[in-house]
Amino acid sequence: MIVKVINKSDNALPKYSTEFASGMDVRAANFEPIVLKPLQRAMVPTGLYLEIPQGYEVQVRPRSGLAAKRGITVLNTPGTIDADYRGEVCVILVNLSNDDFTIMRGERIAQLVLAKHEVIEWQEVEELAESGRGAGGFGSTGVK
Repeated sequence: MIVKVINKSDNALPKYSTEFASGMDVRAANFEPIVLKPLQRAMVPTGLYLEIPQGYEVQVRPRSGLAAKRGITVLNTPGTIDADYRGEVCVILVNLSNDDFTIMRGERIAQLVLAKHEVIEWQEVEELAESGRGAGGFGSTGVK
């Protein structure tokens, strides 16, 4: 799959870190350090502009190491970049830790995953087919 990209940063293009990775690490393109205080959020620029093929989206996901070790995650995860968006890709990061976190230019801040999607049409009906689960949700299946 080819995705056209303009890179206005001095960072390398996003790339897969391992052979079987589904997400490509994307880097921050901020000119000055961004300090995220606890519970603070910021839109971090990447310098990337994409032309995503119709029928696909690019999802912005957290990096597991930043989330587990530092409490830094993508706020609207997964973020969606639609195929018709042509602006700069920015990542909304939030600091869920008790410590300040500084985002430096060139730091890997998130992952990008290309995902196929379908376009649906709604069909209004009076009732839905029965299922084994029914309306059970939000913990209805238990924890063990």
